[in-house]
Amino acid sequence: MTGWPGRATRPRAGRAAPAARTDPAARTAPAARTDRLPRRRLPSVRTRRRAGGPAALRALETVETAHGLSRADAFALEDDALVDLVMSDQLRAGLYAFDLLTRRAKKPAGRPADVEPREIRSVGVAGAGLMAGQLALLLARSLRVPVTMRDLDDERARKGLAAVNAQIDQDVTKGRLTEEDADRLRPLLRATSDLSELAGADLVIEAVFEELEVKRRVFAELEDVVAPTAVLATNTSALSVTAMAEHLRHPERVVGLHFFNPVAMMPLVEVVRAESTDETSYATAFAVAQACRKTAVAVADAPGFVVNRLLIRLLGEVLGALEEGTPVTEADAALRPMGLPMGPFQLLQLVGPAVARHVLVSLREDLGPRYPDSPGLAAVVASGRSFVVGEGRPSATSPLDPAVGELFGARRAPRPPDADALLDRVRRALAEETRLLLDQGVARDAQDVDLAMILGAGWPLHLGGITPYLDRTGAAEAVTGKRFHEPGVASLPAQ
Repeated sequence: MTGWPGRATRPRAGRAAPAARTDPAARTAPAARTDRLPRRRLPSVRTRRRAGGPAALRALETVETAHGLSRADAFALEDDALVDLVMSDQLRAGLYAFDLLTRRAKKPAGRPADVEPREIRSVGVAGAGLMAGQLALLLARSLRVPVTMRDLDDERARKGLAAVNAQIDQDVTKGRLTEEDADRLRPLLRATSDLSELAGADLVIEAVFEELEVKRRVFAELEDVVAPTAVLATNTSALSVTAMAEHLRHPERVVGLHFFNPVAMMPLVEVVRAESTDETSYATAFAVAQACRKTAVAVADAPGFVVNRLLIRLLGEVLGALEEGTPVTEADAALRPMGLPMGPFQLLQLVGPAVARHVLVSLREDLGPRYPDSPGLAAVVASGRSFVVGEGRPSATSPLDPAVGELFGARRAPRPPDADALLDRVRRALAEETRLLLDQGVARDAQDVDLAMILGAGWPLHLGGITPYLDRTGAAEAVTGKRFHEPGVASLPAQ
């Protein structure tokens, strides 16, 4: 449904209403539209309906039912559908999410007021791998300043720059960049193995291997080269920013800037304030995110921050079910009512089983056994097996390989959780972890959790984000004893 009742019969302001050639009450909808549209769209809208979004299916059912009715009766049918949909939790949740994406996203909570960010005239990127190259390209394109990538040897630096230039060529081919923009962009990007070439950078962001000691060593080397006023940022997805900075002479200029992969497409940046981060460095991080046209969400320096902590908790529950004997196909089907952009195993393959295992182990060490050990995931990594069938980048339509389930089963249960039991388990786990995030101050409030999960994890807009969903399903009260929102905020008011 694309408009409010009566839209088709109301003239726009300043334009005359078309003369009626026949009695409006006798008109019928064009047969061609109603014959073709619903049948073509039914599979996708039924999937959306199962994920808690009733509007699209109701719209198509209304169009199909209206075929052959008079215009007056067809509009009456539309009125009935709109009244039902307006008085729904999904509309309230959608409006709540829309407000987050318009108002909250434009003015991030936690951004320092009346603090001037550092002027950025040149940028350094520690690393020249895939993520480093994506960051370098984004920063050069957004800030229009020279960006220098640095890696351990000339060969790695050369390959990194070649990959960035190849991406620019691809963007031109696909119409994302004009030839003129590409010609202006290429000279801004360089790669080197000489650390001293980062000396003049006002901002250096590290994008090296996700290992604390490696990142500490990189920052220690950088501190001997860059100016004391240069901001040092880390793109870590889960490690402690405070621990990275604690041995530096100037820990106050270290901040977390967690961009999501793929960098060009994902709209979220988690801005992480370490214990010593000063106001100027913190303000600079927000300014850089804004210049890159990303939405910044302030998070505390805690394991996994917000998005990865919740996503890995979800995936940990799914992997735990496999270890208890739940089949891969049933575990995958269990989460479909959540309406996520792809299934858990497609997501695991997209992230990379080795990366997912590394983060799961790290969070288990930091946060305890609610992030379960998964010998099966370790076996997937060791064997090189895949959760999906086919080559190339996994997508929401990538078919699963059910046979990978044979690597799991380390904790077989007499009655493994079925789809309903696993969905309930996942909801309860997310309710518990979200409440912990808020109680521990990792996120400022439920709105920031929802904004982060919508933009960083693709949580459906019609669900309003994660906290309205957990309220509506009863998981929040069942696990924590209270809702995240009062009735009426992202749901219908209490009757």
